[in-house]
Amino acid sequence: MTLCLRTVTLVLIVVAAVPRGGIAEPWHFIFPEQRRIEIRDPSRLPRVPLPRVPIPPTVAVPRADRTERLLSLDEAIGIALANAEVIRVLAGAGAASSGSTIYDPAINNTQIDQARANFDPQLQIQNRFRQTEIPQAEIIDADPLRIGIGGGQAETYDMDFGLSKTMASGGSLGLGVNANTLRTTPDDAVLNPQARSTVDLSLVQPLLQGGGFAANLAPIEIARIDTERSFFQTKDAVQQSVRGVIEGYWAVVFARVDLWTRKKQAEQGKESLDLAEARQRFGFAGAAEVAQARTAYANFRANVISAEAALFDREAALRNILGLPPSDSTHLVPSTAPTGDWLDVQWESMLQTAEQFRPDLIELKLILEADRQQLLVARNTALPRLDATGLYQWDGLSGKTPDRRYIVSEPGQFTGWELGVTFSVPLGLRQGRAAVRQWQLLIQRDRANLEQALHNTTHTLATSYRNLAEFYEQYRAFREAREAAHANLDVQLKAYEVGRTIYLNVLQAITDWGNAVSAEARSLIEYNVELANLEQQTGIILEAHGVRFIEERFAAIGPLGPATSPRCYPHAMRPGANVGRYPGGEQPAETTFELDSPVAPSAKSGQEMIPTPPPRG
Repeated sequence: MTLCLRTVTLVLIVVAAVPRGGIAEPWHFIFPEQRRIEIRDPSRLPRVPLPRVPIPPTVAVPRADRTERLLSLDEAIGIALANAEVIRVLAGAGAASSGSTIYDPAINNTQIDQARANFDPQLQIQNRFRQTEIPQAEIIDADPLRIGIGGGQAETYDMDFGLSKTMASGGSLGLGVNANTLRTTPDDAVLNPQARSTVDLSLVQPLLQGGGFAANLAPIEIARIDTERSFFQTKDAVQQSVRGVIEGYWAVVFARVDLWTRKKQAEQGKESLDLAEARQRFGFAGAAEVAQARTAYANFRANVISAEAALFDREAALRNILGLPPSDSTHLVPSTAPTGDWLDVQWESMLQTAEQFRPDLIELKLILEADRQQLLVARNTALPRLDATGLYQWDGLSGKTPDRRYIVSEPGQFTGWELGVTFSVPLGLRQGRAAVRQWQLLIQRDRANLEQALHNTTHTLATSYRNLAEFYEQYRAFREAREAAHANLDVQLKAYEVGRTIYLNVLQAITDWGNAVSAEARSLIEYNVELANLEQQTGIILEAHGVRFIEERFAAIGPLGPATSPRCYPHAMRPGANVGRYPGGEQPAETTFELDSPVAPSAKSGQEMIPTPPPRG
């Protein structure tokens, strides 16, 4: 079969884009149309400094110069939280961004003030100075035949002052002041200069659409709810991060146990190979037995390489979620032992806790609250427009008379008022009624989503509840299997030394023992991971580990702004120590697994037990 490869060219079509000349210069009066895509060369983009990271260790170059760093699980959680500007979660054999940051709730919190800003007083002051000279035809010296062009000059000054305030009831209260001064040339006016002034106080109050405290304060409540949602989304991401740290930590513990097991298997395989070769030299074993022992030893060594690679990967994943570089002068050695105690979980209490504290369920409840606020707004918008208006005005006049006397009107001498009602309605109110139906349906949909989420939560908790019992019972069974496999391997090795059994039985015993040790460790690790998973599923993993959220103030948004003392937000307040729950030890965590090595076969001792063949002839 012939494989035909075709080159495919990706063509980007732009509707309107830069004539062939490039980007328009800033001094161009009219920017040209954008007729092609302008893509800069990556080398022209600003460079970002990279951290200095040593070469990561590999199975070929393990970097024996690195020192061990004993790390408790409490310390690991604290390091992850301290490096969690961008919250990371465990993703398979690595870690990735959750999409949440510690800035998100604060960013959403600014929407509350943006919504409140609609009720802030608005101040406007406008000053205008103007001079006009309007030419006009005029008769010269009272002779109708002598026409000339003359004109007058007018100098004016206008000042407009306005102060308005939108009230929570939806009404608008306004105060306006206007002053106008006029000076004309020639001086033939009754008052020159003359100044007019007006002060008016106005009120517009919607009675139906746009009126009412609930509908007008709804945007602020929606902004508050969005901030709460953002907080619980961030909390959910932090819960996943803490749970990921715990899982990644226990994964390193298991990888170290598995590596120890594979190394012991390789040691047993090497000793068995040496013994098989010694037996062959004395004629008590054939080439098949030696070949089988050599093959088994090679497989054991390959398993050691795989276990070493797995340990590197697990440590790298733990470093990633902790926010540490891929490698440095130390390698992390867990010092907290996994617990083997059974946790008696109360099913009803677990369900009630999850309903109250799970961030995803809380978010769905908040969505319903926001929907109800939106429904209030929609119902208000669907009403006809009926506004009551009122205006009271004070007018004044002052100026100089032709005999240069200054006269002014008395305060409150000239007043005026206005009262009115305006009504408007789109016939049918189709758009408003459709919006009300839309939000009523959205509430039904989001209520159904909440009920579905509760349904899924019960199944998720049931799965975790079953897994907890399964992993613990497996741990107890594999512990018995390890003890039995350990005893069987000792028996098989001793029997093989004296030639009472075949190597195949020894090989099977070595394999069974290694698998039993790994299975016991894996089941205990899965049990401990499931304990953390159960706490996450009920929404209390942060509270269980003493993790609390504290706001750090951003100095630049204070009354004095950046003029205040600088603060390295968000590093001015570093996280404190979380509540100690996982005590660390002076030894690596895998030492708590009672990893006793079986009795290794000795080629020398085997030679001593092999009888010397009689001399020939």
